[in-house]
Amino acid sequence: MEIDEKDLDIIKLLQYNSRITSRQIYRKTKIPITTIHNRIKKLEKYGIIKNFTVNLDYKKLGQPILVYVLITINYTLPSGEKTTQEDVAKQVRKYSNIEEVNIVTGGVDMLIKARFKDIDELYDFISTKLRTIDGIDKSQTLIALKSVNHH
Repeated sequence: MEIDEKDLDIIKLLQYNSRITSRQIYRKTKIPITTIHNRIKKLEKYGIIKNFTVNLDYKKLGQPILVYVLITINYTLPSGEKTTQEDVAKQVRKYSNIEEVNIVTGGVDMLIKARFKDIDELYDFISTKLRTIDGIDKSQTLIALKSVNHH
């Protein structure tokens, strides 16, 4: 499927507010409402739009601490067995604090995005839960002080 400027305009507006109405999209783009409906359905059909989501206020939700954890993997376990990035990612994803697990290039193997209610919960995650995952050799935790670029 070819994506044109009209599709991109619709996508940008939906990214900012997934509940925007077709009428509001029309007012901003002058694309006819029927065309907007058809294009959104086509974008969904081809998997370009996967779902419609909400942006949460994590402070009000009780998870104000945003962290990124850089993981280095030891691909040979103490038992001599081999592990993979996917194996480690599967173990990491089981914790409810985890928002994203990304396999990356560079000086580390994996980037985890997670949220916590406080520093104690973060400490427990790093010192207890993360250390029990087979294959994690080293981790470095970055605490986000402020998010400045979100939709």
